[in-house]
Amino acid sequence: MALTEVKKGTIEDIIFSNKENGYTIAIAENDQETFTVVGYLPFADPGRCYEFTGSWKIHATYGEQFDVSEVKEVMPTSAKGIEDFLASGAIKGIGKKTAALIVKKFGMDTLEILEKYPDKLSEVDGIGTKKADAIGEAFKEKRAVAEVSMFLQQFGISANYAIRLYREYGAAAIDMVTQNPYQLVNDFYGIGFKKADAIADKIGIAKNDDYRIQCGVKFTLSYYIGEGHTFIPQKLLCEKAGQLMDISVEAVYDSLVNMAFEGELQMENLDGQTVVFSMPYYTAEQNVCKRLISVNNAPLKLINADLDSLITMTENEKALELSENQKFAVKSCLVNGVSVITGGPGTGKTTIINVIMNILEHSGMKTAIAAPTGRAAKRITETSGYFASTIHRLLEYYYSEGEDIMKFGKTEENPLDYDVIIIDEASMIDILLMNGLMNAVVPGTRLIFVGDSDQLPSVGAGNVLKDMIDSEVIYSVKLTEIFRQAKESLIVVNAHKINQGENPYCNEKDKDFFFLQKNGEKEILETIKDLCVRRLPSYFKECDAVKDMQVLTPVRKGLLGSINLNRELQSVLNPPNSQLAEQKYGDKVFRVNDKVMQIKNNYQMTWKKLEDFTEGQGVFNGDVGFISHIEKEFNEIVVVFDENKYVTYDVTQLDELELAYAVTVHKSQGSEFPIVIMPVTWFPPMLATRNLLYTAVTRGKQAVILVGSTNKMYTMVENNRIADRYTGLKARLKNFL
Repeated sequence: MALTEVKKGTIEDIIFSNKENGYTIAIAENDQETFTVVGYLPFADPGRCYEFTGSWKIHATYGEQFDVSEVKEVMPTSAKGIEDFLASGAIKGIGKKTAALIVKKFGMDTLEILEKYPDKLSEVDGIGTKKADAIGEAFKEKRAVAEVSMFLQQFGISANYAIRLYREYGAAAIDMVTQNPYQLVNDFYGIGFKKADAIADKIGIAKNDDYRIQCGVKFTLSYYIGEGHTFIPQKLLCEKAGQLMDISVEAVYDSLVNMAFEGELQMENLDGQTVVFSMPYYTAEQNVCKRLISVNNAPLKLINADLDSLITMTENEKALELSENQKFAVKSCLVNGVSVITGGPGTGKTTIINVIMNILEHSGMKTAIAAPTGRAAKRITETSGYFASTIHRLLEYYYSEGEDIMKFGKTEENPLDYDVIIIDEASMIDILLMNGLMNAVVPGTRLIFVGDSDQLPSVGAGNVLKDMIDSEVIYSVKLTEIFRQAKESLIVVNAHKINQGENPYCNEKDKDFFFLQKNGEKEILETIKDLCVRRLPSYFKECDAVKDMQVLTPVRKGLLGSINLNRELQSVLNPPNSQLAEQKYGDKVFRVNDKVMQIKNNYQMTWKKLEDFTEGQGVFNGDVGFISHIEKEFNEIVVVFDENKYVTYDVTQLDELELAYAVTVHKSQGSEFPIVIMPVTWFPPMLATRNLLYTAVTRGKQAVILVGSTNKMYTMVENNRIADRYTGLKARLKNFL
């Protein structure tokens, strides 16, 4: 057995460092020797001094290494050591030049100044009062985070999570983790039950501990919510939670009953079976149902003219000719409190919005148009000519400092003041967003939902549009006729063929739908790269390979999953360049000019518009932007969304970003791209479905190119398997009526 030793040394060079978990290979040096250290050394930087506890081992390739089991930072004891430490970039706001000036001014007192009297730093040229305070805070945080991180590494908690834990809990972070590790599951995106359970096991928390079982139940419930369900059948929940925690179904059931009694979740008999809701989703479904019925049944402000005459007037003004079904849809929206218009591409949904808006303007009605995402709202504005906002913006979403939560400014007490509200891309609305909307809509308002119910459902929990239609309580009209101009596009024609279970037409001359037959995933991958880099840019002269072309895929993992496709496409569309700064994060590399996507809702993230210095909050799951700047000294990345919204991420927030040269079809909902490219090969049957292919195809406007096996495409068209969601809105609407 190797002997444990304690060695002191200053980091001279970093050979390898995983920023995500802190695993590092470094060269250290002291007065007697130079040696290689390996182990978890979060925030190790050249110039920093440590006391290492560990043992020697022989690596087959790299020779003798000191394998570190514990590490403690030692502050430098010489002026040069202090300067090297500060110049290493360890403290945000201090680079090499600033480090030299600070040490020249304060010498051996520098560290004491940083910790106790940071305001004195303003005596150094180039450091103002504000920057001095920021440096002092960064120094304190760096030392505290290092201490927390070094303690938590024994539980497998990465350096980046240690930073977030410190920012959430401050000096109490260590106590928080050791006293109640399951709280991490609730407080931190990315820390799941198994990681918390592993910490609990090391601490000695028993398997039958009540809090452990409750956390396991909540985690299982949240997993199903993440899959789009608003509830889970009680029997299934008990089975799955029992498997997760390795305990009996009976023990889970007993905990369920107690949690329901305490109001932490809701058990209900729905359509003949006992189901379990997380409380926010239970109250949301109940409230949405009640308010939809109320708005639907309320008296409406009269339109003082004959509807047929208004439609004819609009046709003449706009040089339109509506079909009888379209006219019927327009009338339905104007005479019902709540109505739904659904239909595929080319069926005239945007035309109907334009006609309705024109009639309402002539009638003196106050109207609003909104959509679930910024991209969808922007597209509505461009295609209809009427301003559209996001639903969040319509509801005046804001951060409440006193409560430390995000809230809607428009509520039941402060409702929306419109006669008519039109919601486009309604298939993307989840139950919680729908609840926020319905809280702010007063009876007497005409509420019109427009969308394509055959697309994939919302990313968030619920199946709101489909539940409203299937309930037959909310008046809905389905548009089926493809109009002449739309028929000229094979994208539109094929979308409808796919939706009806028919194989699409491909590769017709002067058309916009192509299939490239390729054998094997490697050949498909190389073809996609060649399309993006060479073939498509030369064919579509005005299309930008990064901005206008979007690779879509059904899956995240595998050779043709979004993770690997992004890596491969980045290497050819934005390769390493000495002029382009980059930031590593785990196994990802972010580079200036990269196309990136926000992958979780962050309601508190601040953005700024440089042209008028306006600020706002909120960056949302699915938002796509481009990296404009990487500031290595401050470990910050600046991303531009919507061409003018600048958002600054620090290194601890990079788990919220992914490259977006390729995205999953689910993530593409609500977006349209000039050119869509998608691999078609074997994918898991629950993903290789008709409605996924239909959703992917309807994202393209100028061209759709499928690459792979025609047989696999035919299999997708035949696979009409739609994963049912456990949702209760349809049943509630029927029962309420």
